Amino acid sequence: MRFSTALATLVLLAPLLTGEALGARRGKGGKGGKGGTGTSSSSAAASSSTAVNNSTVLANPGNNNNNGTGANNNNGDPQTSLTLDPAVIATGFEQDGQQIPTAGQVASLTSSNNFINFCLTVPNLPITNGKQIKTGSCNPAPLGIIAATTNMPSSKFVQPINGQDFAANTAFDIKMAINHLQTGNFVNAQANYYAAPQQVNGQGDIVGHTHFTVQDVGSVTGTTPLDPTVFAFFKGVNGAAVNGVLTETVSAGLPAGTYRVCSMNTDANHTPCLVAVAQHGFLDDCVYFTVGGAGSNNPFAGNGGGGGAGNSTATPPAASSAAAASSAAAASSAPPAASSAAAASSAAPPAASSAAAGGKKKKGGRKGGRGRRPQSARFARE
Repeated sequence: MRFSTALATLVLLAPLLTGEALGARRGKGGKGGKGGTGTSSSSAAASSSTAVNNSTVLANPGNNNNNGTGANNNNGDPQTSLTLDPAVIATGFEQDGQQIPTAGQVASLTSSNNFINFCLTVPNLPITNGKQIKTGSCNPAPLGIIAATTNMPSSKFVQPINGQDFAANTAFDIKMAINHLQTGNFVNAQANYYAAPQQVNGQGDIVGHTHFTVQDVGSVTGTTPLDPTVFAFFKGVNGAAVNGVLTETVSAGLPAGTYRVCSMNTDANHTPCLVAVAQHGFLDDCVYFTVGGAGSNNPFAGNGGGGGAGNSTATPPAASSAAAASSAAAASSAPPAASSAAAASSAAPPAASSAAAGGKKKKGGRKGGRGRRPQSARFARE
């Protein structure tokens, strides 16, 4: 009797138990479907993230091992990682500068990944790779630390001064006073040219060196730009300044002529000095001098110049005086660099104009038909 009762009860409950089990199974299936939807969303998010990352992060081959630092397979060292750390992304690079348009202003190139792959846009050019490639190249190295306005370099030639004359083919010294450049620091120019970011020392001064370059200008009144591939003397000044003054000797001297000597202040990797603002005075210096131009042959004679070799009392010519006044004004009011460049250009007469003069005499100067002689490159390798 008990067996019959139990059997009847089981028969009655079986459909209920089966339905509950099926319902439970359907519930799990529903969750599984939801999970499937979640997986699909995750894939889409991952795809979207990859698309974003492709515009902000350099792809890193191999397995990722970020260790929470953004560095891949490099034990967390961002300086050896092949990945761009999000902390150094310059979001301002995404703006082309035309939000506030100015007449004549052009749009900047833009990037959301710090231009890390910029050189891929010029496949016809080789990577600079520390070399001096005369046909041009593309350099992927970042600019580095930009010097503050309080640490912008400045320089002034002590010798020669404007209008000074030296004996022809006789050794003489070039001397230049320098501020806010930790001189005496230069890397291998054949292997590390432009190959590293600019650095500054503990005082904020750029770590670097300077160069002296001398060109025959032909005439102090010329207006044609000189050919930068032609120079009479070039020297990388590798030594440190002594009492704030750098010195190099032109051991063989120079032939008779009218010359311009200029400085080229750079960081250790030979990159021109980079400073915090566009409006500033000239970071370098240029002066004009003569060789073998004593007496009536000296083009500066009408401006108080002239005299024998080593003359240190020559008065700068009018153009140079104007440039000096402009430079002084720049120090107090910080005019645009373009203005300084224009002033430098007007005070930098080239040789070609002498040939153009066709032998006509210029006031206070020699005959203009002499033209510029081919110059031998007397320089230390750099």
